[in-house]
Amino acid sequence: MTKPVLPPLTEDFHTAVAVQARAADPQHSAFVMANAGSGKTKVLIDRVARLLLRRRDGRPGAAPDSILCITYTKATANEMLKRLFDTLGAWSVMEDAPLRAKLTQLQGRPAESYQREDLEDARALFARALETPGGLRIETIHAFCARVLRRFPLEAGVFPGFAE
Repeated sequence: MTKPVLPPLTEDFHTAVAVQARAADPQHSAFVMANAGSGKTKVLIDRVARLLLRRRDGRPGAAPDSILCITYTKATANEMLKRLFDTLGAWSVMEDAPLRAKLTQLQGRPAESYQREDLEDARALFARALETPGGLRIETIHAFCARVLRRFPLEAGVFPGFAE
């Protein structure tokens, strides 16, 4: 008899997955605070992907330039952007069945609820995100504040042409 490679999943694991899924749902406000390696970046990427996707009622998802993600480090901002574009890029070339499975896993909807238009929209997100002027804004809190100060220097009481 062979031993299982991994121990059985615990109730705590299933609870954590359910909490992450709720935090990734754009219909709910969420404050995500957890230890390193616990899945915060995945939750945020899932949340952004869900915001971009066509809604169940057929309305378009959020425009890429209407989303702002703020983090503390450049490394995390770059990692988030990479993971998001990896996800959207993979969707852009996926066959129907695997794409339905990914969307079902992400959104919790039955696979059969995804119509042809939903799949085409998911496949087009990669190009839409790349081609949007200003694109997806995933940046550090410092970069965000510097951008605001450069845009509104007089209101902020700094010299025009402010530089970090």
